[in-house]
Amino acid sequence: MLSFRIFLVIISLFSMSTSVVLPNANIPLSKVKIPLPEASSKLVGIFRNYESFGNRSFCLEALSTPEAVVAKDSTQLGILIMKLGVANAKATLNIYNEMIRKPSSPQLLKVLNYCEEAYKYASLSFEMVSSELVEDPQAANYDVTVIDPEITNCEKELLDAKLQKPWLLAGNRFMHYYITVGC
Repeated sequence: MLSFRIFLVIISLFSMSTSVVLPNANIPLSKVKIPLPEASSKLVGIFRNYESFGNRSFCLEALSTPEAVVAKDSTQLGILIMKLGVANAKATLNIYNEMIRKPSSPQLLKVLNYCEEAYKYASLSFEMVSSELVEDPQAANYDVTVIDPEITNCEKELLDAKLQKPWLLAGNRFMHYYITVGC
């Protein structure tokens, strides 16, 4: 299995934007100039031009990490994207876990538990897809696709409970982006 250093995707609670930060250096990626190797820059360019991603700036940011830039093929790039999806799912899952520990109504607790399970499922699925991409790309594609209804149902539960915290909405939105990129 390829070894990648997973970059942290930081969700700003106030602006709900993402930024990728280099570990240890804490330098925003936009400040780092990395020459793109010819082959991989074409590969990343193909992914960046897909209209279905819904958020071009998110796509550009996620695909501008040094690991993405040097990916030799779509499989390596897909593995990296799935690992970023795992990191996002775990970060959002931690938020749900913190909220569950705080006193709340039974209805709210039910919604939070539902979303917690959805994010556990998403995290495990993204991890599984990372290893499946090499052996069975079609199964990997299917496994990414079936994450979406879980996250969509979580969103519906949150809206029905009138729980519209920006960081939860952002976590759901970014999860949809990773799912779209992975399909």
